[in-house]
Formats: sequence, C-alpha cells, structure tokens
Amino acid sequence: MALAGLVAGAVVGAPRATAAGNAVPNYEVKLNLTSTALDSSGGPSSAVRSALGLGSSSTGSTYEYFDTDSLALNGEGWSVRLRHEQGEDLDLNYKRRFAVTGGDIDAALTAANKAGFDKSDDNYDAQVDWTYDKQTLSFANKKDSSAKGLSGTSLPSASDALDLVVDKIPGKLEDTRSKNWGKDTLKDARAHGPVTSRNWKGTWHGTKVDVEVLPVRAASGSGTETIVEFSFKADTLAEATTLRTAAIAELGAKGWLLSSGVLKTSLILDRY
Repeated sequence: MALAGLVAGAVVGAPRATAAGNAVPNYEVKLNLTSTALDSSGGPSSAVRSALGLGSSSTGSTYEYFDTDSLALNGEGWSVRLRHEQGEDLDLNYKRRFAVTGGDIDAALTAANKAGFDKSDDNYDAQVDWTYDKQTLSFANKKDSSAKGLSGTSLPSASDALDLVVDKIPGKLEDTRSKNWGKDTLKDARAHGPVTSRNWKGTWHGTKVDVEVLPVRAASGSGTETIVEFSFKADTLAEATTLRTAAIAELGAKGWLLSSGVLKTSLILDRY
C-alpha cells in the first residue's frame, strides 16, 4: 500500500510536458498592378522600373500545382507546387493555409498550433500573406530536386513530376485526415498548369522587391489574362504595415494599383 501510494504520488507530482508556443511568422505583401504598369513588350514599363527600383532584365519561372479534379487537397487547406526557376534546381513547396479573420493573426496562429503547426517545428516556414484585401497564414515545407536534363525552365513529364511530389510528401500532409490520406490523395492528383512567368527584382525603400508577370488561361477558356504582382517580405507586422501603406499610396497615385487581390493558386487550380 505504502509503495503504491509513493508511486502514485510520484506520478501526480511529475512535471507535465507543455505545448510549444505559437509560431512566429514573417510577412509577404502582395499587391496586384493594372495593365497600365506594362509596356508594349509585356514587361514593367520604364516608369514602373524606375519607381520600384527594378533591374532591366528578368528571369523565367515555370510552375504547376497538384490536386485532384475535385481539389481535395485544397479543401483541406493544402497546396502542392512544383517550380523550376531559370538556372535553379526544382523547387517543391507543400503549403498549409489558415484563414486570418478580421486581422486577428494571433487567433490564426493559435488555430494552426492546435493543428500541429507551432514554433517548435523547423520544417515549416510560417508566413502571413497580405494582399490588398486579405490576410492568410501559411506554413510552407520546402524541398528541392535536381533539374539535371531539364533545359530552361522546363518541368519533368506529368508522371515523373507526380512521382516526385508524392515521394517527397511531408508527414503532416501525408496523414492530414487519417494515416496515408494525403499520400493516397496526392497519388490521385494531376498537374494544374503549367504556367510560365517572368520576374523582375529590385530594391524599393531599402527593401528587396519582385514584380511577377504571369499570363494565365482566361476564365472563358479562350485567350489569356495577365496577372501582374508586386511583392516584398518583412520580418515584422509593423514593418509590413508601414511598407504596405507606402506602396498602396505610391502605386495608387500613379494609377498602377489594382484595388483587389488576385489569388494565383486558386486561378491556376480552377482554370487548368
């Protein structure tokens, strides 16, 4: 009895493991520009390049997303992207998104924590994507693979690309709803895309910025629509807020700002 009481007492008094705290995200501001920001060649005009500190040359990038026809992965907040940037290895990005409601980033971080995404997991990069009218918290698991044998920005064949993203699937996606659910779902996925963009890099207000020009299939299925996105990253919410306010004011004053956000992932999943 005494021994049982001692053991019980030891168990009761033992320190409990505490859950890790919420992740600490960085921020990426993404603002879309109107077609007036482009010149006759389809790149940023000289006025835009001057105002945003962009270089005169661009790099190419081709990418595609993988999901089922019913977008089962997207329905669980996941996106799977394979990208080949000119001169680089293949980039694989597995991203889990959480909605930010009413600007309450802390609430989104807490929801993510409950889903297993916290500051202890260094396999995922936490980031708040901030468009003109929306914030989204994301956790990205990034991997790479050799691009040997692929010229320019070309991607592997559809079957090889699918095998690659399935082979490198992270555990959190693999077992999202039940054991192997994510892997089984991804095996049944197909490529949505590919699309090819051109990117101009520069420095604006002392911050590295990027302008991406991306032609995508038009909603009608005939012809193309060009998406122009100006983006930059910031370490803190305060820095992101200050720079975003300045960008909206400057771009709006010049008539280049599109006063709504464009979700590229959704467009590509829906149109391809």
